[in-house]
Amino acid sequence: MLEVSSFSTLFPQYREKYLQEAWPVVKGALKEYGISCELNLVEGSMTVSTTRKTRDPFAIIKARELIKLLSRSVPAPQAIKILDDEMNCDIIKIGGLVRNKERFVKRRERLLGPNLSTLKGNTVAAMGNYRGRGLKQVRRIVEDCMKNVKHPVYHIKELLIKRELAKNPALANENWDRFLPKFKKKNVKQKKPQTKEKKPYTPFPPPQQPSKIDLELENGEYFMSDKKKSAKKWQEKLDKQSGRAEENKRKREAAFVPPKENTAGPSKSDKNASDNSEIADIAKSLKRKAKEFRKNEAQESVIAESYIASNDELRQKKKKKSTKSK
Repeated sequence: MLEVSSFSTLFPQYREKYLQEAWPVVKGALKEYGISCELNLVEGSMTVSTTRKTRDPFAIIKARELIKLLSRSVPAPQAIKILDDEMNCDIIKIGGLVRNKERFVKRRERLLGPNLSTLKGNTVAAMGNYRGRGLKQVRRIVEDCMKNVKHPVYHIKELLIKRELAKNPALANENWDRFLPKFKKKNVKQKKPQTKEKKPYTPFPPPQQPSKIDLELENGEYFMSDKKKSAKKWQEKLDKQSGRAEENKRKREAAFVPPKENTAGPSKSDKNASDNSEIADIAKSLKRKAKEFRKNEAQESVIAESYIASNDELRQKKKKKSTKSK
């Protein structure tokens, strides 16, 4: 090539040892495409540039992607695959998706890198092919994870189910939503941090607290002998014990005190109950009197002649008896 094109990128300090060991392998892979590379440990940078032996002008773009992947903790054997024409990479920036630093670190821990280590920087490096929509799916998974839309595990479960459904030709033209799991989002309440109320600022220092000697001087114990001090302490102890004993006795006796009687007049509910009972008694007495009145009327309507037999009836009865005896 007539013009020399070069690209350089920085790498973190913890990658210095690994890059120094893997640099001969990277250098040999780039030499096949006619591209020179340089590792600067002082500045912490990697540089790739074209040479006269470079035949493919797009190889320098592939080399630039290679050093980007190496600086983002991608292993060298995996990163060298980017030199193939069918392989692509996608650098996903996640630094500006979450404002809170603690929340950002917590969500970033859900994304695992090589050797099952969590990501450390503000970018996610993905390798794949755009034909199978693999890189697009990875970008969607990472963005949904950082925005707290869906956990990566749920996305992976959906992809596994879709892969199994794709093997069945009968379901090729059908909707797969009924086969996909539906996950409900749970909002876990976080504990609110305890905030201490700030005292008003005063330029003056706080007053000095009285010492033990100052307190003894105020009470007059400083000039007392040891015998009197011990006697005073013993007396205070006895006073406390007697106070506790009286309080316990009062609590025990309180259980045997009868409750106070209600000396106030009857309440409205009691009055209503008494009125209802009086009405019921009046109704019963009225019913009883009505029954007695009906009985008296029945007795007065009885005719005495109907119960007295006539002379003709007596004669007929006597004739019947005489005929039976014969």
